[in-house]
Amino acid sequence: MTRTEKLLAELVALPSVNPAFAQLGANPAPPFRSPYGEKNVADFLAACAASAGLGVEFQDALPGRSNLIVRLLPRETIRQTILLAPHMDTVGAADAQFVPRLSHGRLYGRGACDTKGSVAAMLAALCELARAKSRPAATQIIFAGLVDEENAQAGSRALAAGGPAADLTIVGEPTKLQVVTAHKGTLWLQLQTRGRAAHGATPQLGQNAVHAMARIVDVIERDYAARLRARKHPLLGSATVNVGTIRGGSQPNIVPDACVITLDRRTLPGETERHVCREIAACLRRKNLRAKISNTKSAPAPALETSLALPLVRQCSARLGQQRPVGVDYFCDAAILSAGGIPAVVFGPGDIAQAHTADEWISLAQLERAQSRLLAYLQSLP
Repeated sequence: MTRTEKLLAELVALPSVNPAFAQLGANPAPPFRSPYGEKNVADFLAACAASAGLGVEFQDALPGRSNLIVRLLPRETIRQTILLAPHMDTVGAADAQFVPRLSHGRLYGRGACDTKGSVAAMLAALCELARAKSRPAATQIIFAGLVDEENAQAGSRALAAGGPAADLTIVGEPTKLQVVTAHKGTLWLQLQTRGRAAHGATPQLGQNAVHAMARIVDVIERDYAARLRARKHPLLGSATVNVGTIRGGSQPNIVPDACVITLDRRTLPGETERHVCREIAACLRRKNLRAKISNTKSAPAPALETSLALPLVRQCSARLGQQRPVGVDYFCDAAILSAGGIPAVVFGPGDIAQAHTADEWISLAQLERAQSRLLAYLQSLP
């Protein structure tokens, strides 16, 4: 195994499940420590970075959960800063998925693709640059291992609010080595209908909130979704909506007086929560339907659109092997950092189609190409 492949295998073997998913029951047996939280991974990466002579510090993001900040200082005065920013947390998994497995040129295991492959490629490139003593003359390079991307992005929000500042961020996600300049945002909404309870033997005396909601679900999944498909972004296509959950009623012989659904609305650049809520309400009114609409997440998760005309973005894209802008459907930390004032692109090994799957894997050849391209880019910096 190469140094990068070994690093990735060691990272997969250190569970870092986001604590928000604790109820899913991932609980690896000894010798694993607690599978929840990013601390084991952060401490391991900090030791790797320190052994290469890199500066290491931690940034509090949540109680007991800190971003890892690794710095390679330039030989001379800092004139620009490039930030490498993958996330360290994963979704939940069965015990066996925390045992890395090699087969037919792939490494299997939870997080191999999303995004410990990016973590390994980025830190390995930075450590190799540091060991070669060929650091840039005027560019500071920072690796930021972020917490909580899979839930509420507390890590990138802390970084955007408290620094360190940077001139360009490369966010690590599985892009199949494409340089992504646009991604969709995500908005989780709750819709509630109210009715009137009555005995199941006399339903005519009540108002069935589930029935009202059933009509709303049909309008959202058919009429509203069709309206969204009619509007397209040149890189991202159309916005989407999905009814993900529905809850209503308590038992069969009671007319339900309340029903709640939750929506996943994927947004395009320029769309706001207020705009989306008004749009949905107007769509329901046209069918004489009403629902209380609220946001289930307090922090915004906007779309990303970074201009390829920005000099640092254009140079980065060209060095990493791409000349045209690319968009993806999923949301990630890039939009949070961009909204905080740092131009951001997304780049990394792996395919999003493998993320969160029971047999998550990454191509080792792609992992090595990611590391070599990143190293060449970092070596080219002034």
